Amino acid sequence: QVQLVESGGGLVQAGGSLRLSCTFSGGQFSRYNVGWFRQAPGKEREFVSAISRSANTYYADSAKGRFTISRDNTKKMVYLQMDSLKPEDTAVYFCAAVSTIITGFLRPASEDAYSSWGQGTQVTVSS
Repeated sequence: QVQLVESGGGLVQAGGSLRLSCTFSGGQFSRYNVGWFRQAPGKEREFVSAISRSANTYYADSAKGRFTISRDNTKKMVYLQMDSLKPEDTAVYFCAAVSTIITGFLRPASEDAYSSWGQGTQVTVSS
């Protein structure tokens, strides 16, 4: 059974940086595509970024140029480096994963493309 645990959230001032981590267990990590989503209070959960098993990366427009996703297959970790943070980045950030036999990622921004989810980590950006 796959388990995902997010960490690295916290309170940061606008313009600052945070690095979120997603720790994976319970499966063959190298076969999984992994994504990050976020949910702000009163809003729908939205796609932030994803990385395929072959390390292709995908970003929401809001994340392009500011966030960087990466993975370390030996450590079974996915990271989301977030720079130039804005108050509108305040949300609970979730890690999600899905096993795949192909190297691409057809629908990285779709929640229903993922089969496992973490509990989330809070990111708060003050102005």
